[in-house]
Amino acid sequence: MSLDISTLYVVATLVAGMLGGLLLFFWRQEKLPALGWWAAAYLIGAVSIGLWSLAGAVMAPLPLLAVSGAGFVACGLVWSAARVFHGKTPNWPMVTVGAAVWVGCGLLISSSYLRTIVGTAIVAAYAVMTVSELWSERRKSQQRRWPAAVIPMLHGTVLMLPIVLGGLMSPQGEAFRPNSLWVVIYTIELVLYGVGTVFVIFMMVSDRAVRAHKAAAAIDPLTGLLNRRGFGEATERMIQREAKAGRPVSAMIFDIDHFKSVNDRFGHPAGDEVLKAFASVVSGNLRISDLIGRIGGEEFAALLPCSIEEAVLAAERVREAFQTSGIKVGEVAVETTVSIGIAGGPANTELEVLLASADTALYRAKRTGRNRVEAVSEEPLSLGGGRKLAAGAAAPRTVPEVEAEVVA
Repeated sequence: MSLDISTLYVVATLVAGMLGGLLLFFWRQEKLPALGWWAAAYLIGAVSIGLWSLAGAVMAPLPLLAVSGAGFVACGLVWSAARVFHGKTPNWPMVTVGAAVWVGCGLLISSSYLRTIVGTAIVAAYAVMTVSELWSERRKSQQRRWPAAVIPMLHGTVLMLPIVLGGLMSPQGEAFRPNSLWVVIYTIELVLYGVGTVFVIFMMVSDRAVRAHKAAAAIDPLTGLLNRRGFGEATERMIQREAKAGRPVSAMIFDIDHFKSVNDRFGHPAGDEVLKAFASVVSGNLRISDLIGRIGGEEFAALLPCSIEEAVLAAERVREAFQTSGIKVGEVAVETTVSIGIAGGPANTELEVLLASADTALYRAKRTGRNRVEAVSEEPLSLGGGRKLAAGAAAPRTVPEVEAEVVA
């Protein structure tokens, strides 16, 4: 059974137009710029295929070149949409260079065979560029995005096969006859590519939405740090990783001194500013590899992949920086100090045990004057008994004692 090539072109036109309209609708709903770029690519492609297939026989050479050149602009828009989706800026010269090369070849090259080779090479090049954009981002985030790279690569491969195999298996130009097998295969593949690409687009948009919701569920909206849930999940992964490597970990608990009095004197908006200022200070004075979270009202926690001695030095940096942060409400300076409890343990120590020990040290820091760093390496006998140990057997070591060990 033979397929009518004109019918296939009409089908391709209708499918591209329908998919472009669908993408346009979702762009208006989601306000995602990349969807608008993809919609424009499909709609321009549909117009180009439709005019070329229906009016190509009677259209003058120059308008025909312009119409077919619009199809190459559509290919460039697909590539640019992948860039925009990942936060990059559009590259208009590269979007239009394919169409410019095609028009130039149409004016300078008389051989339809050579022009077809140039055209398929341009589309294949845009497919490879699209794969490159998607694959580079795959390593950073969406690990299930392999179809987004495979589909454009298959599209480029199908385009290049007639050039590679057609010249070997048939006389020059025979593979590109209007009703040849390669042209039929290409037209069918074009429809499948259009449908498959839209499927991949919605898959990527859905994946991004899921990741955004997960991030929102794990982030404290006021400070931008991890919330209690996010901190617990992230620290569990860190402890497992450090346990495999046999490295120690240290936990910190920070409690802003006299925070209730700030709220009482200046109001909750001022208290929020103090919390945001502390979050900025602690983020700026710990390493990017350290995990920081807000686990209560004015209580923060951190987990560091290091020894307790290193953690004490880091905690002192935080304490000093916050003390000198110079926060003001109007013209009134707000006293900003923080008490810090630190606990260290072997690589396989559970987070709850570390935090209970750090809580013991924090209680001692607040009981002995605040604006202090206290460290403890002894683990509490039970998770609920942390604060009780502050007055009993497991007395924390003070910072001078830990620093003396470092010097020794």
